[in-house]
Amino acid sequence: MSPNDIAPDTLIPPRDATGASEPAAGEMPTLAGTVSALLDSAVRLHGDRPAMHFLGRRYSYRELGALVDRAAAGFAQQGVTKGVRVGLCLPNMPAFVICYFAVLKAGGTVVNFNPLYAPRELQHQIEDSGISLMVTTDLAAIYPKVAAQLGRGALERLVICPMAEMLPPLKGLLFPLLKRHELARIPTDARHISFRQLTRTPGAVTPPAITPETDLATLQYTGGTTGLSKGAMLTHANIVANAEQILQRLPAPKMGEERVLAVLPLFHVFGMTVAMNLAVRIAAEIILVPRFDIEGTIKVIERQKPTLFPGVPTLYTAINHALEKRPADLSSLRCCISGGAPLPGEVRRGFEALSGCRLSEGYGLSESSPVVCCNPFDGSARDGSIGKPLAGTQVEIRDLADPTRLCGPHEKGELCVRGPQVMQGYWNRPDETRATFVDGALRTGDVGYVDEDGFYFIVDRIKDVILCSGYNVYPRVIEEALYQHPAVAEAAVIGVPDAYRGSAPKAFVVLKTPLETPEDALQDFLKEYLSPIEMPKHIQICESLPKTPVGKLSKKALLDSEAARAASAQSGGAAAS
Repeated sequence: MSPNDIAPDTLIPPRDATGASEPAAGEMPTLAGTVSALLDSAVRLHGDRPAMHFLGRRYSYRELGALVDRAAAGFAQQGVTKGVRVGLCLPNMPAFVICYFAVLKAGGTVVNFNPLYAPRELQHQIEDSGISLMVTTDLAAIYPKVAAQLGRGALERLVICPMAEMLPPLKGLLFPLLKRHELARIPTDARHISFRQLTRTPGAVTPPAITPETDLATLQYTGGTTGLSKGAMLTHANIVANAEQILQRLPAPKMGEERVLAVLPLFHVFGMTVAMNLAVRIAAEIILVPRFDIEGTIKVIERQKPTLFPGVPTLYTAINHALEKRPADLSSLRCCISGGAPLPGEVRRGFEALSGCRLSEGYGLSESSPVVCCNPFDGSARDGSIGKPLAGTQVEIRDLADPTRLCGPHEKGELCVRGPQVMQGYWNRPDETRATFVDGALRTGDVGYVDEDGFYFIVDRIKDVILCSGYNVYPRVIEEALYQHPAVAEAAVIGVPDAYRGSAPKAFVVLKTPLETPEDALQDFLKEYLSPIEMPKHIQICESLPKTPVGKLSKKALLDSEAARAASAQSGGAAAS
């Protein structure tokens, strides 16, 4: 066993008779392995078990390990070594998993790119991260945007992973014929390297010596909702620790037998850690879904029988609505973890009733690899709570006006985090790094409190708080109240300018059943749940709400839309005068 290896199954802690494991914060084992060692262990112990399923094609862990070794040797030939940053701009497909682990095995650092980025966002992240090599695919929706960036910053070469090569043989032959309008033309020049070329080198690369606690595994860029996105520097130790922390919270995971539904995009930190790294840690089969659609996802669950399903609230909401119309067999699911946004209690209870599976709300952020807290799976989860900190994690509530002061139970303040999963800082941004830590703890920007039983609750984002006539109004409180109405499918609340109060809440609502005079009906309903200062000034009924690529409701899109509407109204009024 090399110095970078992780000891196999011995890290799973003892469990009680129910299979639950809730170690105290101080019981987190010290892990010193690399992320690629997670895969090496799975290959060594469970080589014959399925590692990936993609649209009908299965890869065993032995096949995956061999492909990663050859790709790592190919990356090494392209100059990838310790500290070299390589971009991945791919949907959920086998090439993502292969290239992710191959870059890390060669000693490089993975920089995840959202394939749906606009050119401006791609350019910023390419130039900021300093990548010289990008891995992408031949889809017309992705390749042209990436190819246009060649020559920007240090980007010189692209590795092209054709979708057809990832499919079962017959589908692979038919795909270029039936889907040719979805494919881009790929030049044959020195700037383009095919996936076959990359994996042509036999044998394995000799990994450089990695110091897990300081060497970077990924640069995980934040969403950039308040400006240019920043790269959170996550080390091998950060990522390995978080996979282990989540594993300790799962109810009796079965090594080599679980199947993880990867609907979450792997380029997102939640998908990367929970749907991929955790899956590899327990030698689970990763069921890769390249594009979410509700009917297709339900069919995948019925056919492929996943046991673990990480997702965001909108995914579970969509499944609830679909199952109300057409029953489906989701009995294979044992536990689901919701993150990325608040999970309404009605959605959780509805999903559990329809699926028979525990749905546990967790909490995290890119800067913490990402998971910080998660509710237990023993039935003691609390509506509105993000649960309790993972093993080895400390969550502090600090006074909003004086961050050096710690708050008591039920006192609202900013959540700050310490733990082995917390990033080293922001890439090339020392000032912002210093500003996001207080007394060594990561400032999350989220407002919340802890109750007397140690359950944590998020009230809202600091930047989302609406200042109404000098009072703090928290959009999540209004959203939770709206979800109590049986006709409400989705709800989002933002602050809009108000001549009298400075700012006022505005609610955007999608209905699952029609209401007569819906705005009035909802306003009357909310009076039972909200104070007068919290009542939304306007409620807008929508066909749908904008979402991010991960499926989270996009308040940024709503704010931009409202700003554009206000600007248009102002210019129209000026023209009329």
